[in-house]
Amino acid sequence: MLTKNLMEFHSYVKDLSLSDTVMQMDNFMQHGDITTLEHVIAVSYTSYILAKRWNADVRTAVRGAMLHDLYLYDWHIKTEERTPLTHTFNHPKTSVANAKKYFKPTEKELKIVRSHMWPLTLFHCPTSKEAFILTLADKYCAWNESFGIYDNSAYRKKIKSYLVFVKKTRASQNLKNR
Repeated sequence: MLTKNLMEFHSYVKDLSLSDTVMQMDNFMQHGDITTLEHVIAVSYTSYILAKRWNADVRTAVRGAMLHDLYLYDWHIKTEERTPLTHTFNHPKTSVANAKKYFKPTEKELKIVRSHMWPLTLFHCPTSKEAFILTLADKYCAWNESFGIYDNSAYRKKIKSYLVFVKKTRASQNLKNR
């Protein structure tokens, strides 16, 4: 069973986290042994905590965070169009395009996704409290994931419990739909 906060968090992102499109992110690695799906959930939940604390629009903050890395490829694999370095600068644009293609995000959510790599994406600065929250949450989570701080933490256990909940919910929905 999820905590009260995780249940509230889920109420904002249920349609996203249970979707086939978002679940595809579980097939790609982000940092170390963390998948892109686990990363976006950690960033989204961190955004949830910060948005509540800083009186921001919680729903917009967490939905933007769930979509921020919706690029749907392995960024570690170099191709003619992409290297890990170009991925850093270009993936927000790809994530925006995918968010529009698969979901119906608000303009504010799209701006949040587009600016999350600031200051590296110099001309796409956060223009709202929610965008700034995502930028901070993403850097915080990426740092902790990259340097092993997140690996055996209680926070990772909480995020993993949410992942298990989502996967079980999807499985039970699939059984009902047969």
